Amino acid sequence: MQKKRGKPVSFDAMVKFFMRQYNIPTKQDVTNLMIKIDRLEALIRSIPAPGKSKRSDRKTGFNSPLTASDIVLGVIKKSGQGGVDFAEMQAETGFEEKKLRNIIFRLKHIEKIERKSRGVYIVS
Repeated sequence: MQKKRGKPVSFDAMVKFFMRQYNIPTKQDVTNLMIKIDRLEALIRSIPAPGKSKRSDRKTGFNSPLTASDIVLGVIKKSGQGGVDFAEMQAETGFEEKKLRNIIFRLKHIEKIERKSRGVYIVS
C-alpha cells in the first residue's frame, strides 16, 4: 500500500514561512519604515536649529534673536571710546561672572573687542 502524500507546499508558502521564521522584513515592512523615517525627517526640519532659536533677554524679558555675545558687544559699543568695565557690563547684561568672562575671552580672541586697561574693554 502506498503512503498517502499531503498537499504539495507551494514555493511562495515556503518562502513566506522562512521569512517569518527568521524575521526577514518584507517589501511592505521596508515601505512602512521609509514612510516613518520621512515623517521624522520632516518633523526634525520643522524644529528650529539650536543656534537659530529665539533667546530671552534677561534684562527686558522679551524674546530676542541676539546671542549673548551680541548683547555684550552692544553694551561695549554703547560705551563709546571710554570703554566699559566688567562691573558695568555685568550690571547691564545680567549675566553671571563666569559667562561674561567667557564671552569677553571669545570676543577678544576673534578681535571684535580689545582691552583698554585692566577690566576695561572697547570695540576694535
